[in-house]
Amino acid sequence: MAVIDDVRRLGSELERSYQVYVRGRLKFRVGQIVYVAFSLDESVMGFAFPKEERAALVASEPNKFSMPSASDLRFNWVHADLSALDPTEAREFVVDAWRMVVPQKVSRAYDLTHPDGPG
Repeated sequence: MAVIDDVRRLGSELERSYQVYVRGRLKFRVGQIVYVAFSLDESVMGFAFPKEERAALVASEPNKFSMPSASDLRFNWVHADLSALDPTEAREFVVDAWRMVVPQKVSRAYDLTHPDGPG
């Protein structure tokens, strides 16, 4: 079972990433782009995810993933129940979401320094 502390340090350590609190909710940004956000009760992690793959992800494990609210469907975004994720999986989703908002050269540099992933 993953908890917010499993990814908090990672989100702060990724290049160009920083954490902010907006209305009491922890969010990770690159510039002004939010790529991960947690619910107020820290039970749900929303993260950047390709729109064209979102429905398949949710359908594959509906107990783990859900679609964002109707107002957020226009974004590359999906939700995950943190208690259904293991910590390694949660960190992988954070890194994958971060990759969507940074230049490829930054993402490639991360791969060189972390050949085994965010583990």
